[in-house]
Amino acid sequence: MIIMQPQVLVPETELDQGIIKRLERCARICYKSENRMGDAYNEGFLRRILNGGHDSVIEHEKITVMFIVDRGITHEIVRHRIGSYSQESTRYCNYSKDKFGSEIAVIEPYFFKDRKKAYQLWEESCQTAEGNYMLMLENGCSAQEARSILPTCLKTEIAVTYNIREWRHFFTLRCAPEAHPQMRQAAIPLLRLFQEKLPILFENIEYDHSFPEDQYAQVLLTDDLFQISEE
Repeated sequence: MIIMQPQVLVPETELDQGIIKRLERCARICYKSENRMGDAYNEGFLRRILNGGHDSVIEHEKITVMFIVDRGITHEIVRHRIGSYSQESTRYCNYSKDKFGSEIAVIEPYFFKDRKKAYQLWEESCQTAEGNYMLMLENGCSAQEARSILPTCLKTEIAVTYNIREWRHFFTLRCAPEAHPQMRQAAIPLLRLFQEKLPILFENIEYDHSFPEDQYAQVLLTDDLFQISEE
């Protein structure tokens, strides 16, 4: 059994400043003020648009990222209806195969790290589920049948595409103090990256500042999210 930490992969090209320039171009159609566009985008113009609640304008651009988290978190992610998702499937992925190392991978719940007994119970439960999953496959069960005993903390990968408006909605809900702690663990550092790269679009979204930064999921900028390894 592999114990993993959550990660979020973000292609650098998805956070290009060209997004803002294109959104300004779309917004100016409403006012027929395209002639006022310069070589650089107009920060004040877009801020006024967002502050005025004219959010439909920012639906014209989208961003795709890859979450590597436990399946419990993805159940919450896919509740955002205005989005596209491609997720690792436990119906078709047989974790007894060599390409998975003949073992399952799970995401470590950070809140058990300093609670020895709770961590021990969690780890033992995962190991038991893994062992019985493999036995079920050996005894003729299909992957989609055996998956019924896999733990919620099973590692999964999910590509998520939202338009800018839906990303703002996602962060507003998933970075709030009321959100599930493992959701905040992944969503807050992602929001902070978006705020750094595209401040006009995300700078006014609040998040739970009390969440421990040393427990943030690792957010990695990549050259190409979907580049296939040659190994």
